Amino acid sequence: MPEKILVVEDNEQNRILMRQILTHHGYEVLEAMDGLTGLEMARTHMPALILLDIQMPVMNGFAVVRELRKNPELRKIKAIAVTSFAMKGDREKALQAGFDEYVTKPIDTRKLPELVKEILARVQS
Repeated sequence: MPEKILVVEDNEQNRILMRQILTHHGYEVLEAMDGLTGLEMARTHMPALILLDIQMPVMNGFAVVRELRKNPELRKIKAIAVTSFAMKGDREKALQAGFDEYVTKPIDTRKLPELVKEILARVQS
């Protein structure tokens, strides 16, 4: 059974790109357009990993990851921040907030599957 990955991203083109990359690599992909819906889907589907945009309507990525880390049942879900923020210190800020990794847009279509595989391996260890 393929591992579930939840993509929480308000930009449709980014969701399509990530879905195509991840399904090509054998993952089951779930999608949400805002943080609150993403959090609800995480509770319902318990994905192994969430690719989480930082800037979204309703609930931003930082708020979602805080809620994940507070919940004993959800805190083991790995989360990668996906963002257009690329300023010095942004990666550290995301990691301190509870993200497991940080990826900048535009998405590197070759590196993303490798990063996902690496993060998911941390889940199993």
